[in-house]
Amino acid sequence: MALCVLPPPPPSKYYTTWRKSAMTVRMMTASSGGGGGGAGGQLSSSYEEGKLERPNWSGQTPLSRLVGALISFKPIYSVLKLGARQVLISTAEKKNVPWREMTKEILESDVYEEMESIQNMSIIYPDYYLNPFHAYDEGNLSWLAAAEAEAATSSMMRRTIPDASSLEEANEIVRGNWLNAIEQHHQQYSGNLKIRDILDIGCSVGVSTRFLADKFPSAKLTGLDLSPYFLAVAKYKEKKSHQRSNSFQWIHANGECTGLDSQSFDIVSVSYVLHECPATATINLVNESFRLLRPGGTFVVTDNSPKSRKLQELSPVLFTLMKSTEPFLDEYYLLDLEKVVKDAGFVNVQIILTDPRHRTLTATVPY
Repeated sequence: MALCVLPPPPPSKYYTTWRKSAMTVRMMTASSGGGGGGAGGQLSSSYEEGKLERPNWSGQTPLSRLVGALISFKPIYSVLKLGARQVLISTAEKKNVPWREMTKEILESDVYEEMESIQNMSIIYPDYYLNPFHAYDEGNLSWLAAAEAEAATSSMMRRTIPDASSLEEANEIVRGNWLNAIEQHHQQYSGNLKIRDILDIGCSVGVSTRFLADKFPSAKLTGLDLSPYFLAVAKYKEKKSHQRSNSFQWIHANGECTGLDSQSFDIVSVSYVLHECPATATINLVNESFRLLRPGGTFVVTDNSPKSRKLQELSPVLFTLMKSTEPFLDEYYLLDLEKVVKDAGFVNVQIILTDPRHRTLTATVPY
């Protein structure tokens, strides 16, 4: 196992449809099969960007400071937190995502038996990870957060593609565009590097890991997360599914310093994680991903796009509720992610909108 030493924190400043004709935005892809060698088609996005570099409710704008002041007042924060949770659940169930039923199924299952084999008792949690997240006082370190994670993810998919007729169609667009971006980037820049090993950092309960497994059926999947509760659910769900040919490994570790061997993966993916991290953690995650990838390997991040017109035009109620459950959202929007990735040593850095709300960044480790 390789050891890594985290660099000291930087200065205090942040480093600077395709099926629905009614949709106003479209994704055009050159689709292909498995993720092998050869030159891939170009992936281009025509999803609509907003007029700003980032939403005016983020960063150091007067609106952002006002929202921050509201959130810092504990009685108001408690109300906002409760409201955010109710909005998540009601939105999900209005879109036929059975939030309460899915949660109950996990909480009343044998998932607890997986904890002993998953949990790394020697892990030291970074301070930022102990903050409340997503309206949970314990953040990601609770059974309730783990039990509700997949329902929350499904709800996010439905909100992203509101005109989709089903969750399956929303996933086909959001997850499909993300996976195609990975495949096409790897085909174009990997130099025929075969996809044998994939690492999913911040894998949560394994939703993104399972999508990666379906896209690249011959690869070995490793899901890594700081929450043993999430990983226990991921392992429980994997055991219930007997349809995949992939092998899975679930690791309870810090993605900033995994302890895994250098140059041991062909793809490292970070999905919907960075907006929950302070800038220093993001920089460490990017540097660690560079260390873990083989020459020609592909790094991919998908997360909120600061340039998304949909996010820039959120109603005051929605963006206030969102910021009340995401303590590092401003740092995420202020960070120049492309610069961080290039500074780590990656080349062929590309960023595109792969759906109305999210961007996908892909990059390559040079030979």
